[in-house]
Formats: sequence, structure tokens, C-alpha cells
Amino acid sequence: MNRLKTLLVDDEYSAIEGLAIRLEAFPQLEIVGYARNVADALQLISKTEPDLIFLDIEMPGQSGFELIKQLQPEFCPAIIFVTAFHQYAVKAFEVRALDYLLKPVKKERLAEAIARVVARAEPQPNKQQLLEVAAIVQNAAATPPADTTTYRIEQEKLLIQDGHHPAQLIPYRDILWIDAAGDYMCVHTSSETFVMRARMKSLIDEVLPDGFIRIHKSTIVNLQHVAKLEPLINSEYKLTLVNKKTLKVSRTYSKQLKESLSC
Repeated sequence: MNRLKTLLVDDEYSAIEGLAIRLEAFPQLEIVGYARNVADALQLISKTEPDLIFLDIEMPGQSGFELIKQLQPEFCPAIIFVTAFHQYAVKAFEVRALDYLLKPVKKERLAEAIARVVARAEPQPNKQQLLEVAAIVQNAAATPPADTTTYRIEQEKLLIQDGHHPAQLIPYRDILWIDAAGDYMCVHTSSETFVMRARMKSLIDEVLPDGFIRIHKSTIVNLQHVAKLEPLINSEYKLTLVNKKTLKVSRTYSKQLKESLSC
């Protein structure tokens, strides 16, 4: 496969420099330019036609989202957002970003994101290959399990998939809390935030194991990571997690939470 032409866009020079150094470990990529604002990035895009753009979101003048709006419809480079803010994750996936990395970027997450880009760029399987894979899946589904007590991955890990990215499996024990953003859920671990399309009610009723409890109409917590519960006014509470994150407990859910914590 030809090396993927890569453009770095960030208003902080130190961020560009640091990312460029890390990308030297990936021979699949060829850095073709750097830009510190949207206007310069658009010029470089027109000149170099990159396959991949590492894109910051908050920049002076125009944001990374505004850059995407100005791309020509026929030009579809892979976009990996690199930002210090997790609250843009839902919007990032709505504009079909391939991945969303939080600063400071971990080496493992960077490698994972690049693997996705490389897989996206590889030739797709032909019809015959797809038929063969489908036949294997059908045969596997038709074969009953030998032992119904066999370990099942969904009992230990949350499957996150949105139809546009490879599925990810997040161990339940690593999840601190989950909050809602419209039809999406932001799943928070101590180091990362993952986005999945789901409804709060279906998550708590059908997916999450015991130990996860709703504390607000838009928030679920993992009781294993609760450090402190403090009363507020009107029968509401402030909940503090082990990572010092504080969350509001609404009056509707406070009684159930207290009972669960006392068990």
C-alpha cells in the first residue's frame, strides 16, 4: 500500500511538533504539511490532497468543524480529531470522524487510530470473499454451544459500535460513569471517553450489569468507583468518584442510590 499523505492541523506549534515526532514510528504515513489555522489548512489540502488529517477543534478564527464544512464533497480524507476536550466527541462522530483522540495522546490510542485509517485505505474484499465470510458466520450461528455456562464477552465488556468504526470492547470495571447527549451516550473511563449510539433506558435495563445505577435522568454511575456522597438541598446529593469527578444526584434517584451504597 502507498504511504498515506498526512496533514497536521493545530494552532499550537508544540502540539504539531509532538504529534509529528510520534508519527515517525508509523511508516505507513507521510507527513505532507502542517497548518495552524483553517485558512492555511485549506490551501494545503488543495495543494497536497491528503489521505488523512489530524485535526484540532478549538482554533482561533475558525474551528476544526468549520474546516470540514468547507471540504469539497468529492474529497473525503480520513479525519482524526485531536483535542483536549471530550465534550465535542458526539459532534465529531456525527461528521464522520474516523477517531477522536484526547490530549495528551497515548501511544496505544494513536496506534489504534492509525490502524483504522490503514484498514480503511486497504482494498475492500470482493463479492466472493464476502459470500464466503457470510457462509462461515451462518454455520457458526447454526451450531449450538457445547456448554451454556461458557464465558460470554458481553458479560464482562461493553460493546461500542456505531456503524462507521471498528467495534470496541470496554471492560465494565473500567467504566466510571455514563452520561447522555441526545441519542448518544458518552462512556467515561479514567483516561478516555467513548461515544456510542444508545438510549439510557435500554442501557440500564438490558445491557449494563448489576453495580451500575442511574443517579439522574441523564447519568449512570458504576458504584465500584463512588468515593463520597454529600447531601445538598431539596433531597439532592453531590456524588464524588474516585477520580475526583463530581456528579449531581437528583431527588428522584437519591433513595435508590443510598440503598445500593448501604448494601
